[in-house]
Amino acid sequence: MTVRVLAAVGDPDAARAITTLLAQLPDAEQAAPPAGDSTTLVDTLARAAADSLDGLPEVVLVHERIGPVPALDLIREVALRFPAVGVVLATADTSPGLYSAAMDSGARGLVGIPLSYEELAQRVQSAAAWAAGVRRHLGQSADAPAGPGGTVVTVSGAKGGVGTTVTAVQLALAARASGRSVALADLDLQSGDVASCLDVRFRRSAVDLATIQDITPRVLQDALYTHPTGLSLLLAPADGERGEEVTDRAARQIVSALRHAYEVVVVDCGTQMNSANAAAVEMADTALLVVTPDVVAVRAAKRMVRLWERLQIRKGEDTTTVVNRHTRQTEIQPALVEKITGTRVTRTAVPAAFKELQPSLDAGRLHELEAKSTVKQALWALAGELGLVKAPESTGERPGRLLKARRK
Repeated sequence: MTVRVLAAVGDPDAARAITTLLAQLPDAEQAAPPAGDSTTLVDTLARAAADSLDGLPEVVLVHERIGPVPALDLIREVALRFPAVGVVLATADTSPGLYSAAMDSGARGLVGIPLSYEELAQRVQSAAAWAAGVRRHLGQSADAPAGPGGTVVTVSGAKGGVGTTVTAVQLALAARASGRSVALADLDLQSGDVASCLDVRFRRSAVDLATIQDITPRVLQDALYTHPTGLSLLLAPADGERGEEVTDRAARQIVSALRHAYEVVVVDCGTQMNSANAAAVEMADTALLVVTPDVVAVRAAKRMVRLWERLQIRKGEDTTTVVNRHTRQTEIQPALVEKITGTRVTRTAVPAAFKELQPSLDAGRLHELEAKSTVKQALWALAGELGLVKAPESTGERPGRLLKARRK
């Protein structure tokens, strides 16, 4: 069997050395050109896994200086999202401490730098054998997924007051109403409003998970609040200054743990970018950017998209924008927003009907928003467009028809 190897290395000289050595390995071939950064690697694997499990390379070789995500964090993400891939870490530090940390992150082997032919061949073959065993196990199911867990959707606002939290809450409620297990995480760490919108008083928050090295299912559940609607809530801290305790590494572990435990994970990232919610946006299957049809908000959306691109968080074409408070009379329409921001704008636009929301928002009970509300109908339709809503298997109905049936 030919083993497909994908290298992730940012340094050009190291990339050439690794490419040369991989070409000499027996029964091995490069699955694609080396990925120059962590974002490219994850995107490449996601595209390969889109069609089937067989599209993934058997082995991923991660260089210790890959960026912008640290190597161990990247290994953890790849291991969680693509468990049928064996990951090998290439590093100059072969101490027992790093070896243990690499294994804890999900690596299947460690090879020393400078690379030697014999050691690399042994590690690649070992990781490939492990990957083959996992694939045989997953192959017992006809519809085996390419990665564990569910879909992660982040909701970010172009600026304050555009309806980010309302959008995140209603998307989560729509997914839950269709029968999916759903977690709603508030990573607007300094000024999160999810608790206020859903009438929740709970002492635990994302900060309680920030210092935990291994977030087990039990530890995760202890930090979550189970809402009467069935949503599992991970709240922002009551004291905003404590939000700084949630680092990008902690955020990656939190999002990975939630992805592993729930079918749908909706993350409210607010409007202010920090290392934690930036990590969530980078990991997301869908990064949603909420904008209102006015010049200030559209310019802010464009700045946000450019910021994500400069920091290698998210490409503009991989960002999805939703227009909130839309009216036909405004000069700025979704097509213009799409052109200015360079993102994909959803077919569903949310109408301007704040009066429908005000009673529920003032009461802090957004989950009791009436079914006839045009805002709720639009946001639940948006959930269907994003693939968060599960249609009944017995009827095969589309998400939009399911939502209409529920509203009746």
